[in-house]
Amino acid sequence: MTVHFIGAGPGAADLITVRGQRLLATAPVCLYAGSLVPRELLAECPPDARLVDTANLNLDQIVAEMVQATAAGQDVARLHSGDPSVFSAVAEQMRRLDEAGVPYDVVPGVPAFAAAAASLAREFTVPEVAQTVILTRTAERATAMPPGEDLATLSRSRATMVLHLAVQRIDAVVAELLPEYGADCPVAVVARASRADEQIVRGTLEDIAAQVKEAGIKRTAVIVVGAALTAAQFPDSHLYSTTRCRP
Repeated sequence: MTVHFIGAGPGAADLITVRGQRLLATAPVCLYAGSLVPRELLAECPPDARLVDTANLNLDQIVAEMVQATAAGQDVARLHSGDPSVFSAVAEQMRRLDEAGVPYDVVPGVPAFAAAAASLAREFTVPEVAQTVILTRTAERATAMPPGEDLATLSRSRATMVLHLAVQRIDAVVAELLPEYGADCPVAVVARASRADEQIVRGTLEDIAAQVKEAGIKRTAVIVVGAALTAAQFPDSHLYSTTRCRP
C-alpha cells in the first residue's frame, strides 16, 4: 500500500494533473488541507472514500492517519496545495513514513508561482533581462531562514524573485528589497491565483505596499519582483533565432 503525495495545484480544481486525478479517483482514503485544497477536488474521490481534513491536525496525527490506513491495506491520497516540491511541508511527513516503513510517491502539481505567471501573462525569464527565478519566503511566523538566504542577500542578484507566505509583512519586504532593486522596480501581487476570486495588484516597490493594504490582501498570495514583469525591449530567444550558428 502506498501514500501518494499529490500536488493539487494553486486553487482551480481543473489544474490538477491527470495522474493526480486518477490516483484521487481510486484512493479509499484522502487526506487534504481543507483551508487550501478546492472542495471540488473531493468529488473526484470514490463515493465511499474516507475524507480527512488535516487543517486542524498536527504532524503526529496526520502521519498516524496514513500509517493506520496503509496498515489496513488502503492506499492514501495526500493532497497538498500547489506543488509538493516547495513550501509544502512534505519532507517531515516523508521522514516519518520512512521510519514507519510506509512506501510513498510524489505527483507534481502546478505551483503557485507558475499560476501567478499565467495570471499576469508574463514570462519570468526574459532574454538579457532575467534568467533566474528565486523562490523564497520570510521568517516571520515560520521557521528561521538559513544563513545567506535573507532578502538583503538574495536581492543582490536582481533576479526575478517570488515570495511566498510574505504578503502579511509587505512593508518589511519592501524595505529589504529597495536598496538593490530600487523604488521603480516592477512588482505584482497575485492572491488566490487561478481561483474565481483571484486578485492582482501591480505597481512598483514604491507604491505596492499601499496598494496591497487598500486591496485588503492578507494571505494566500505571492509577491513577484523584478524587471521581467514589464520588460518590452529584449532580443528574441536564442532558441528561435534565425541568425545563430547551426551545426
